[in-house]
Amino acid sequence: MSIRIAMWSGPRNISTAMMRSFGGRSDCAVSDEPFYGAFLKTTGQRQPMADDVIASMDCEWQSVAEAMRGPVPDGKRLWYQKHMPHHMVADISIADFAEHRHAFLIRDPDRVVASYAVKRVEVTADDLGYERLVEYADRAAQMTGKPPIILDSADILRDPEAHLRALCTALDIPWDAGMLSWQAGPRATDGLWAAHWYGRVVETTGFGGPEGAAPVLAAKEKGIADQCRDAFLKLSALRIRL
Repeated sequence: MSIRIAMWSGPRNISTAMMRSFGGRSDCAVSDEPFYGAFLKTTGQRQPMADDVIASMDCEWQSVAEAMRGPVPDGKRLWYQKHMPHHMVADISIADFAEHRHAFLIRDPDRVVASYAVKRVEVTADDLGYERLVEYADRAAQMTGKPPIILDSADILRDPEAHLRALCTALDIPWDAGMLSWQAGPRATDGLWAAHWYGRVVETTGFGGPEGAAPVLAAKEKGIADQCRDAFLKLSALRIRL
């Protein structure tokens, strides 16, 4: 039986490292933000490399959704799909993926804003997607009748194996030690935007160590992070704890 895993997160949440982790499994195909092009085309947001991204991928909501529900690439048993809920601005939503197994990746908003601001001059609370993450976590719980599967990036970095094992248990998939390390370098499965966003991840061979001291944000950036704090705390209260 094929298993499709939808991992939902905002940007700068070690989401690409998690994609690398699942890509290290011999039984798993991966897809990198398949709705990003549709989001850019629909909203007209002038994000880095927007025109090139739109030209490089399917930007039709329904056909992307159909593909994500379709055959798993390369005949693999698992299909890990990296998604961002704030990209879902059309009629397509998490409800269209009832057969997927859904999980959520979160990170403290102060750290997200600090990381995101390095890559984009302007950032807003909407760019970070926390409110939509809460909405989607609630909807996943309604679809399954179980608490949502939520992991905090800081917990993964502190003890990758323990938390990845717990994630596999929650998703009801076997553990694979290949999730702990990978070869450095780009992947054919990386989105075109990797050239702008994935600089450090491309150089890695595994998860980094525990995060250091909390960043010090300027007043404007701190205000943006604070707008996301309540939503983050709601999600954090439900995260996997070991």
